[in-house]
Amino acid sequence: MKSSFLRSSIAATLLCACTAGLFAADAKLMVALMPKAKGNAYFLSVKAGADKAAKELGVELLFDGPTDTNAAKQNEIVENWITLGVDVIAVAAENKEGISTALRKAQKQGIAVLTYDADAAPDARSFFVNQATPEGIGQALMDEAARLTGEEGEFAIITASLTAANQREWQKNVEARLKEKYPKMKLVAVRPCDDLKDKAQSEATALMSANPNLKLIMAICSPGVPGAAEAVKQAGKTGKVKVMGLGLPNENKRYVHDGIMDSVILWNTEHLGYLTVYASNAIADKKLKRGDTSFTAGSLGKLEVKGDQIMLGKPFIFNKANIDQFNF
Repeated sequence: MKSSFLRSSIAATLLCACTAGLFAADAKLMVALMPKAKGNAYFLSVKAGADKAAKELGVELLFDGPTDTNAAKQNEIVENWITLGVDVIAVAAENKEGISTALRKAQKQGIAVLTYDADAAPDARSFFVNQATPEGIGQALMDEAARLTGEEGEFAIITASLTAANQREWQKNVEARLKEKYPKMKLVAVRPCDDLKDKAQSEATALMSANPNLKLIMAICSPGVPGAAEAVKQAGKTGKVKVMGLGLPNENKRYVHDGIMDSVILWNTEHLGYLTVYASNAIADKKLKRGDTSFTAGSLGKLEVKGDQIMLGKPFIFNKANIDQFNF
């Protein structure tokens, strides 16, 4: 009896072990991707690229974030993901310092952490997926603004929020380029729009009213560009006040074709989401680590890694000649 019982116990143990191993083999890597605001068209485009990468890699993708720019809500979602036990967390940080404490906690729990679009503190993540360097973005914005104004006159900036780390860096580099190259241009105001098109339109209207000599509005968040363009259109100042900035081609095509704006600057946002998921997978599998100088990400091919930053590429200028070629 004892022998029979022992054999049965061993068989049951082996069956459980084999079943557990099968489940472990079948378990998908779980990547949690957080935008600054999940309803923002910019981040919906990022998600489209992330979904494509997740399908190619067989990764389970969770996409969640605040409905508007809310640093406290981002922290709350990270805490939930820690409890859930996800494998990787990738965040576009609304507040650099605010999110870092929660991300450090995730790392201590064995969760791989990286950032994209907007960085956290370096010790709170392993890598930052950088859509373009702040210097490159700031210079591209300022150079295009100078071209549109003939390198002289007043301009204003519309940003998402005054605390967004990436936009503060872009603004700093815009101002550095202004000081370096364009002494006849003057930045007269910076206004936040909370990443909302309607508020950007209101702010642009107020800027034109308060600054009658304003020659250009530079929006450095995606909802700000069409918002400012609509304000210029409604004010009847097409051609008198130029509009440009960082925006999505699809949101701005009609304004470009109508002559309300000449150009919009960005990077391929779908590629940014795609790269972030590929990087998440590689970091979790230990195939991407500190010290690496390049990284291959599916259809994007080999990309440069500079220290703890994975570089997507340089900013791109969309204008009437090429904007219809893009669908995001």
